[in-house]
Amino acid sequence: MTALVAVGTHVPEGRVPVEALAERFELTPMQVRVFRRYHKIGQAAHAPSASLADLLRAALADLALTGEQAARVRYVLYARTFPVVVPYPHNPLHDVCRDAGLGHAQAFAVGQQACASGLLAIDLAGRLLEGEPDALAVVLTGEKAFTGEAQFVPETSMFGEGAAACLVSASGDRDRLLSYVARLRGEFDGELEEVAGEFQRIYHDALGEAVTAAVAKAGLEPADIAVILPHNVNVVAWQRTCKRIGYPLDRVLLEHVADYGHVFCADAFVNHRTAVARGLLRPGDRYVVAAAGAGRGATFAAMVFEH
Repeated sequence: MTALVAVGTHVPEGRVPVEALAERFELTPMQVRVFRRYHKIGQAAHAPSASLADLLRAALADLALTGEQAARVRYVLYARTFPVVVPYPHNPLHDVCRDAGLGHAQAFAVGQQACASGLLAIDLAGRLLEGEPDALAVVLTGEKAFTGEAQFVPETSMFGEGAAACLVSASGDRDRLLSYVARLRGEFDGELEEVAGEFQRIYHDALGEAVTAAVAKAGLEPADIAVILPHNVNVVAWQRTCKRIGYPLDRVLLEHVADYGHVFCADAFVNHRTAVARGLLRPGDRYVVAAAGAGRGATFAAMVFEH
């Protein structure tokens, strides 16, 4: 059974406030206030002097792989939101792997499900490791907000810069994957302005259904879930989703939304580290990791783990 061996994260100290984006994105003072007071997003993590490679290296350093673990890593999966994350022809993934002593591993990107690609990468890593009990995989996440589209989602969210690295094994004693559900919605394959209205209309029901389906697939009830580790889009989205599925909002870890912003596919792992550090997860607790992605269609996904 797929398991998370360890999680490393890096969120830079710098922040960009929503007010700093007002002129570029033609935000009115009222729209700025809505972001702060309604969506509960005031700023996002920002590292202007750090490259994408720097962010990924920092997350890998925090993962603190031993030499023995590094030698066992067969696959490195880079889960990303956008198809292009650095200007052509740069591709820092292989440089990062080489610098971390992972140059021998097969490294490739996973991005078909946008912001839900981190969950897809965990599932794919587990599948690749089937039949290889001694092998390991690393899932990398995190991007630079280097374009307007990668920095701001109108009326929805701000992207934050940061990264995470997750060490995955085919089995383990903790953070075992109990179920995975991904709902693909191809009807949202179109220009953002053409599909945004309908996407927002079905968003909360679709995400809630993915969460409840994953919980049921694990043979559990919502009351059995100790905490939900969300993607950090905004607080209102989770208020509405929790209302639809009857889950207590105070058991959704939302504290990083206002400070970090939506750190692309790294949200799940950043929130995991916080949940462990704060003692929100005890041995045997079941928890949900959830995410939604929009781009080349839409994906609503959820995983259930046992800590």
